Amino acid sequence: MADDIAPVPVKTPAGSGSPGGGSPGGADAEYLQRRTLRRGSAGWLLLTGLGVAYVVSGDFSGWNVGLDKGGFGGLAIATVLMGVMYACLVFSLAELSTILPTAGGGYGFARRALGPWGGFLTGTAILIEYILAPAAIVIFIGDYVESLGLFGLTSSWPVYLGCFVVFIGVHLWGVGEALRFSLVVTAIAVAALLIFAVGALTEFDASSLDDIAVDTSAFGSSSWLPFGVLGIWAAFPFGMWFFLGVEGVPLAAEEAKDPVRSMPKALAISMGILALLAVITFFAATGAQGADAVRTAGNPLVVALEGDGGPTALSRFVNYAGLAGLVASFFSLIYAGSRQLFALSRAGYLPRFLSLTSKRKAPYLGLVIPGAIGFALAAATGNGARMLNIAVFGATISYALMALSHIVLRRREPGLERPYRTPGGVLTSSVAFVLALSALVATFLVDKDAAFIALGVYAVALAYFAFYSRRRLVASAPEEEFAALAEAEAELTRD
Repeated sequence: MADDIAPVPVKTPAGSGSPGGGSPGGADAEYLQRRTLRRGSAGWLLLTGLGVAYVVSGDFSGWNVGLDKGGFGGLAIATVLMGVMYACLVFSLAELSTILPTAGGGYGFARRALGPWGGFLTGTAILIEYILAPAAIVIFIGDYVESLGLFGLTSSWPVYLGCFVVFIGVHLWGVGEALRFSLVVTAIAVAALLIFAVGALTEFDASSLDDIAVDTSAFGSSSWLPFGVLGIWAAFPFGMWFFLGVEGVPLAAEEAKDPVRSMPKALAISMGILALLAVITFFAATGAQGADAVRTAGNPLVVALEGDGGPTALSRFVNYAGLAGLVASFFSLIYAGSRQLFALSRAGYLPRFLSLTSKRKAPYLGLVIPGAIGFALAAATGNGARMLNIAVFGATISYALMALSHIVLRRREPGLERPYRTPGGVLTSSVAFVLALSALVATFLVDKDAAFIALGVYAVALAYFAFYSRRRLVASAPEEEFAALAEAEAELTRD
């Protein structure tokens, strides 16, 4: 760890007298050599699998609580609006990821567009999402294992520990191996969703979609909107569950084959697959037994298949497949969190030792430390829903800032080379921005405590940046060099 306290060129405030850039050799070269990922490990297929893996667990559980907030009509409208938000965001990120294909993802985009503060705000929001979400999902995995009677366990903490140890171990083995494992598990989960839909649609009854009792005191209430117009807004976070996490694909850009071509392709295909799965899962599950039957179920797909008739061969299969979906999302979210942490640490926003990589080019501390935090949170609280709500709060902040980054770069740097251009341009990212802000406000309607906890974490992180790390940024980190180049070009233009 000696190199972590060795002099490294850093960016400091203007007039400080400290160096603002670095040379290609010496300390810079040694520093970055210890922080190198394995390039060319993932083609478009593995990246597409990663995009679907982030999200697929949300099809098996969680989304249905939106029925309890907005009814079938409210959740349907919320899902469409959140699908539009994600589609617009994904197209915007596809452009940004071809401009700056590094592990920084959203942080790197915002750093160029919004400066160091914007970069840190975005990166921190993404970290909140990708550290809290695995902790939440591992709790759901433990619940599944207990409910299925696997291994004779009566307590879930050994499951939490086993998941973090085994799956972090796979990531330490190598990124190529990790993404191939993720692709296989994700394929099993997607196949199970399609099989579920075939079975459930044989029992489909359109009249049962709006069977939730109407709250006549709610403004605009009806059989389709039993909790009124406000129920649509309250259902936003649950409509997000069909897509939450797909925006993390650009975090793999530094390890991708030909990211300029593969990243937009993977993002578009992932979004298309997720939209299809959302539609068939939503209609099949609510139409089979009714919206009222599944709105508070922990395993809505199983309830949709069984009704009052007890377990069937298909419902047991879907129950086990739900475990595969949870594993796929847990595994891939660990990857995403480690890459965002790696990029922020390499650039000096977080302690630099967190970005050290192993001989197999894996950020081992960036995997182990968030994993330890996730395990501790899961074992101490057991409250997966609360942690997932905190993760959603962080996600919505990052979406707004990433969409804003696209808008700013299009306006401020129209001549910047863009190998891929977002269809609709600024209009597309503006739609994503407005809907992301709406979803952020909606989190307070669902869980105020989770929102304020997330704000507290954010405040602590911002204090660390304001009083310490912003004066110790590493100028030679790729995202910082990219931003410095823009600043230099702007100065030349003004001169």
